Amino acid sequence: MVKIAITAASGQLGSEIVKATCLVIGQENVVALARTPAKAVHLGVEVRKGDYNHQQELETSLQGIDTVLLVSGMDAPDKRIDQHRNVIEAAKAAGVTKLVYTSVQGASEGTSFSPVIQSNRQTEQDVRNSGLKWVIGRNGIYIEPDVDYIETYKQAGEIANCAGEGKCGYTTRPELAYAYAKMLSEEKHHGNTYNLHGEAITQAALAEYLNLAFGTQLTYRAMTVEDYQRERMAELGEFMGTVIAGIYAGIRAGEANNPSDFATAAGRAHQSWQDYFQSISTTKTP
Repeated sequence: MVKIAITAASGQLGSEIVKATCLVIGQENVVALARTPAKAVHLGVEVRKGDYNHQQELETSLQGIDTVLLVSGMDAPDKRIDQHRNVIEAAKAAGVTKLVYTSVQGASEGTSFSPVIQSNRQTEQDVRNSGLKWVIGRNGIYIEPDVDYIETYKQAGEIANCAGEGKCGYTTRPELAYAYAKMLSEEKHHGNTYNLHGEAITQAALAEYLNLAFGTQLTYRAMTVEDYQRERMAELGEFMGTVIAGIYAGIRAGEANNPSDFATAAGRAHQSWQDYFQSISTTKTP
């Protein structure tokens, strides 16, 4: 049986992918890599140390592994390229035969989020040039942060950002995890790059779905990119505020409204937003 290692396994996406992959190939065949292993022990699989900054450590931890999932790092764009290369080179040295990379959709030019997209595109190219079998997923934007932000939305009575009428291909971590478990375990995906998201929706539609789930009466208000960036920077700091504003500027420009390959990757359709928001309405308190 193939042995699969999941990097960044203590993170929100990584942990979901560990759980989904265990259901496909069995937990005895899944290894979790984490910078702080103690944070991943709850996953019920073998845990090994995996810090993107330490190539030799990664090489040791990847011994006996056939397939590696490289979860895109969270460091600054210029640092992430070398960190990802450490994983790629360690995988090659350890005898790994397949790499799967979690990339992201977005505008590669023209927004304050573009440097992040550019760094991801570089890693995509590094993965393709690795000499190993490879699959790349370009994730849509997580919808969970909007759900988690519901109390703030309720206080404001609205969703306000600079996305305008642009549509966004949102997704959820469990849906991504299901797709990645398939991409990791099935040979038919080799050499493919997939856009992974559900139905693309506008911010106004998102407000209506949140209203469905939480019994609210939210509306959507469009802001200019400049005004929204100033607001985000004031609340979140310069770096994160700039990044968030850049994401929504990309939505405004249509860069988050791409054809979805989710069904090809996962072997089934992405969960509908009607079903998703109905499901959370039974578990969340308005």
